[in-house]
Amino acid sequence: MSHVIVGAGLAGARTAEGLREAGYDGEVVLLGAEEHRPYDRPPLSKDYLQGATDQDGVFLQSAEWYGEHGVELRTGTAVAAIDRDAAEVVLADGERLGYERLVLATGSSARRLPVAGAELDGVLHLRTLDDSDRLRVAILSASRVAIIGGGWIGLEVAAAARTAGAEVTVLEAAGQPLEAALGPRIGAAFAELHREHGVDVRLGVHVEEIVGSGGTARGVRLADGGLVEADIVLVSVGAAPNIGLAEAAGLDLDDGVVVDESLRTSDPRIHAVGDIAAIWYPALGRRLRVEHWATAQNTGPVAARAVLGESDATYDALPYFFTDQYDLGMEYTGFAGPGEADELVVRGDLERREFVAFWLREGRLLAGMNVNVWDVTEDIDRLVRAGGALDTRRLADPGVPLTEL
Repeated sequence: MSHVIVGAGLAGARTAEGLREAGYDGEVVLLGAEEHRPYDRPPLSKDYLQGATDQDGVFLQSAEWYGEHGVELRTGTAVAAIDRDAAEVVLADGERLGYERLVLATGSSARRLPVAGAELDGVLHLRTLDDSDRLRVAILSASRVAIIGGGWIGLEVAAAARTAGAEVTVLEAAGQPLEAALGPRIGAAFAELHREHGVDVRLGVHVEEIVGSGGTARGVRLADGGLVEADIVLVSVGAAPNIGLAEAAGLDLDDGVVVDESLRTSDPRIHAVGDIAAIWYPALGRRLRVEHWATAQNTGPVAARAVLGESDATYDALPYFFTDQYDLGMEYTGFAGPGEADELVVRGDLERREFVAFWLREGRLLAGMNVNVWDVTEDIDRLVRAGGALDTRRLADPGVPLTEL
């Protein structure tokens, strides 16, 4: 009987690779709903979108790798249901595949905007390789781009569109872009970055409808009556975890699919990885579902070892993500949800955007973010895990090495 992986994104692919690297020589079936073999998503809003990387550069492995390593990759194959009693997955065409162990790596889907005009031609989303292809072609022919949502994807696409020479307007409902993730002060630094590059960043605005003519989007009407004219409209308002299969199968849910330290769900024969996994983080004292690249990259190999019964296969990485926009590079380690930190400490030059920001609660470090400052993520990770109260004066002082805190 096979080990079956549902979802052929990064998390699913790393699970399949992990099974082979751990020495498993039985059957491995990797099922993907998309027609493409597994690929990396970060370039879709960065290098690939800008044309700096070709399509071969986004694939995780060559087309031949899967056959050479005995992984049965079935693309264009949607799974309709999980039959836990029979230990089978039911494909959309009715075929049933038995499993010894099942790994769910179903990922996320771009959220839709519930306003009039959202289905017009020229209204785009960015989640898949095909989405990025459509968006790249559209940006190259567009003179005006409107982006609804000032989150990570929205801002990365804004940078790509400006690099391509388009006029770009970002429409964000919050007081600053990235405010929920970074707070207003650091969010303002990202707003200023984009304004310096010619982006019209509009904050505290609400979309009333997407307007068009001849079935094609021509702009965005705001709640205050204003109209932002555009040749294309990108809706970038977050992602929703694809947990329908898990929910229908009766697995425990808490925002995502609840897993233990070995990424095992409430059914011991089923594991969950990547975007859908609601993971307990001992260092943070909480359960989180983290949609970023590192979670998919790192949970897959752990799940593979756990599937094979390795007793020390536990997931203990902290949440981590990164972005690149224009000449700004950033890494974030840990987690500080909206309103959770009671103090923000900045080490370095915020105006020049060469700094490290620290979010603390009662002196304990929750998260740290380095912007155009490198080789400090291990120190930030260590300080988050340590859990003790820090001297914030020393934390803010660039003359005090993080290694001494």
